[in-house]
Amino acid sequence: MLITLIVIACAAFVLVAGGGYAVVSRSRGRRALTRGPQRTAPALRPSPPKAPSGKPPSPEAPPREPPAAGAHDTSVTMAPPEPDVAGPDVAEPDVAESEGRGPGVGAPEEPGPEVLEPVAPAGPEVVQKPRFRDRLGKARSALATQLAGLRGRGKLDQEAWDELEEALILADVGVVTTEALLRGLKQRARAEGLNRAEQVVSALREELVARLDGDRELHRADAGLATVWLFVGVNGVGKTTTIGKVAMRETEEGRRVVVAAGDTFRAAAADQLQIWAERVGAGFVRGNEGGDPGAVVFDAVQHASARGVPLVLADTAGRLHTKINLMEELKKVRRVADRPPGSVTEVLLVIDATTGQNGLVQARQFTEAVGVTGIVLTKLDGTAKGGIAVAITGELGVPIKLVGLGEGPEDLVGFDAQEFVDALLPDD
Repeated sequence: MLITLIVIACAAFVLVAGGGYAVVSRSRGRRALTRGPQRTAPALRPSPPKAPSGKPPSPEAPPREPPAAGAHDTSVTMAPPEPDVAGPDVAEPDVAESEGRGPGVGAPEEPGPEVLEPVAPAGPEVVQKPRFRDRLGKARSALATQLAGLRGRGKLDQEAWDELEEALILADVGVVTTEALLRGLKQRARAEGLNRAEQVVSALREELVARLDGDRELHRADAGLATVWLFVGVNGVGKTTTIGKVAMRETEEGRRVVVAAGDTFRAAAADQLQIWAERVGAGFVRGNEGGDPGAVVFDAVQHASARGVPLVLADTAGRLHTKINLMEELKKVRRVADRPPGSVTEVLLVIDATTGQNGLVQARQFTEAVGVTGIVLTKLDGTAKGGIAVAITGELGVPIKLVGLGEGPEDLVGFDAQEFVDALLPDD
C-alpha cells in the first residue's frame, strides 16, 4: 500500500513540473517573436592583463591564437583597416624632416618659373690671337735683368759697351751676331752723337727689328699645281704637332688640305698626323712602316691633284744619327714633290727655341741640304733666351715665318718682328 502511494505521488509531481515547463517555454517564445532572435552569450575566455595606459603591451604577453576553423569566437583580433581609396587624405610623415633637412620640406614641389638672364645669341667662336708680350715673360725678364745696370748708367763708356755685349750673349744672340750688332751700334753712336746708355738701348731695338724683318709670307704654287710645304727638322722639336696646327689654320680659312705622313720610320708620327687629319677634316696619306718617304709624298701629291685639293703638308724623317743618309733622303723627297702636278714652294725648318745654339747648328745643316725657305720656331714661350731668333735670322738670312707661343692649336702664329722686339726689349 505504501509503495502504491509513493508511485502516485511521483507521477503527480512529474505532471505538475512538465506543465510548468511548457508554460515557461510558451512565454519565452512569445518574447522572442516580439524582440527578434537573441544571441546566446558565448563562453568568455580570460583576457590577458591590460598594459598601463600610454605604454606598449608587455612583451611577455603570449600572442592570441586564432580560433579554430568553424568555431564561433567573438574575441577576434582585428587587422588594421585597409586604406579607404575614396576617403580623406592621410598625412604621411615628412621625409625631409625625418632625414634631418628641416621641417616643412616634404616631397619635391613643382618647379617654379626659372628666371634667366638675357644672353647674346651664340655665334661662331672667336679665338683671340696670343700676344708676344703676354707669352715671352721668361725671355723678357732675363734680358731686362741683364740690361738693368746699363739702363741706369748715365755716361756711355767702355764699361757700358761691355755690359751690353754680355747681355746679348747671355740672351743667346750668339757671338757672331752680337759682334755685328755692336759694330753697327758704335758706328751709329759716332754718327749721331749718342752719349748715353739709354740712347744705345733704343738704337738696339731698331737694329733688332731691321735684322728680324724679312719675307713672312707662306708662298703658294701657280694655278693648276698642288702647293707642297715640306716640314723638316730633327726628332723632338714639335714637327708633327706643327703640321697639325698648320692644317687646322688652313682649314679654318676655308682651304682643303692633304697631309702626307712622310716620316715612315716612326709609326707614332704617322698615327699622330692621322689623328690631326681626322680632327680638322683633312685628307691623309701614309705608307708602310720603313717604306720610301718619297713614294708617300708622291702619292699625296697625286691624290691632292686628282681631287682638286690645293695644299699638301708633308712630314719628313728627322733621324740625326744618320745625318748623311737623312739629308740625301730629304733631297730625294723634295725632287719628287717638286714634279708636276706638285710644286714645292716652302721648306719649313722646325726648331725648338729651348735648344738655343744647337738650333742654329741644325738650321745650317738643313739649309745646306734642302734649301730652307723659312723657320718655324716652337716653344718660344718656354725659353729665357729668345735671342736665338736673332741669331738664326742674322747668320743664315732665313726669315722666321711662324712661332709657337703655347701648346694650343691657336698658339701657332705668324712672326711679327716689331711685336717680338717690343716684348723682348720693352721701351720702358
